[in-house]
Order: sequence, then structure tokens, then C-alpha cells
Amino acid sequence: MSDKLKGKKVAVLVEEGFEQVELTKPMQALKDAGAEADIISPNKNSEIKAWNHTDWGDKFKVDKKLSDVKAEDYNALLLPGGVMNPDKLRANKDAVSFVNKFMEAGKPVAAICHGPWTLIETGKVQGKKMTSYPSLQTDLKNAGADWVDQEVVVDKGLVTSRNPDDIPAFNKKMVEEFAEGRHNR
Repeated sequence: MSDKLKGKKVAVLVEEGFEQVELTKPMQALKDAGAEADIISPNKNSEIKAWNHTDWGDKFKVDKKLSDVKAEDYNALLLPGGVMNPDKLRANKDAVSFVNKFMEAGKPVAAICHGPWTLIETGKVQGKKMTSYPSLQTDLKNAGADWVDQEVVVDKGLVTSRNPDDIPAFNKKMVEEFAEGRHNR
């Protein structure tokens, strides 16, 4: 355990159907580095269900409802993937507004797999070097991002990775960028 992120609060924004390992392993890395991480969801339930590769996974307690939090209360944002999760988030104007506030403030954001779908809706990926699950590359390119097929990509505090196999590299860069704090974008 280190204290790289001691005193940092991280918002973990999810909806039903997030990829389980893309929440559990990054959250463990954040906690191991000393961060406080809250699972936040616009979902009205007190628990949300994960997707575990090809079937439903475990249920996770929602720490805070999206309607009860402000981006200003957090130092960084984590966006796990899964297909259903970011598809629901990007269609939710309050979720997009929450994510947009992190982007506008230059706060570090980490998104893995399909997580960047939600970032597209902010209109703030133009000119950013990013990666994602391969099926999102056209969406990201159409939004103006410079999409590359790499394990992990960092662009001024924006950390992206392709899939669960990239989690070790993703976690390392996420902790590093979250420790650095705000970036000028």
C-alpha cells in the first residue's frame, strides 16, 4: 500500500451493466494508493449489477446517487466499460454534464474499454490521443480524437485503455495521473 493518492476523492461513475473487473481492479488500485473512491450512479437502486464477461455478474452497493453529488467534490473520475454501462450513461444528460465538468476543469479522467463512449458526448475529445475497445475507434475518430491501438494512452490527464487485459498498465497510469492532479487541456 502506498499513499500516492492519500486525501484524493475519486468518483467512479457507473450504470447497470458495467464490466465487473473494470470496476473492481481499478477501485482496488485506487484504494491501495490511499484514495477514497465512491461508486456513483444515476440508477435509482441502491445496488447495481455488473456484467462479467458473457453473463451478469455481482451486485455492487451504490455509495452515492448522481443527483446528490457534484464534480467539484472529487479530484478525479473513473469510467469503467462494459457495453450497456456507457451506452446508458451517454444518453443521460446529468451523467454527461457530470463527466463534462471533470473535462472542463482539467481534472484527471480514466476510461477503459467502452468507457470513452461517455466522453464523446462531452464534446471534449477532439484532438485528444486516445484508445478504447476497437469497436469504438470510428466513434472516437468521428468525434475528433486521434485513436491508437495501444495498451494505455495518456493525454494531459486523460487515461484510456482497450480492454480488461490492459488493466495492469491502466491502473499504473491512472494512479500516476490522479496523483498529479489537474492538467491544462
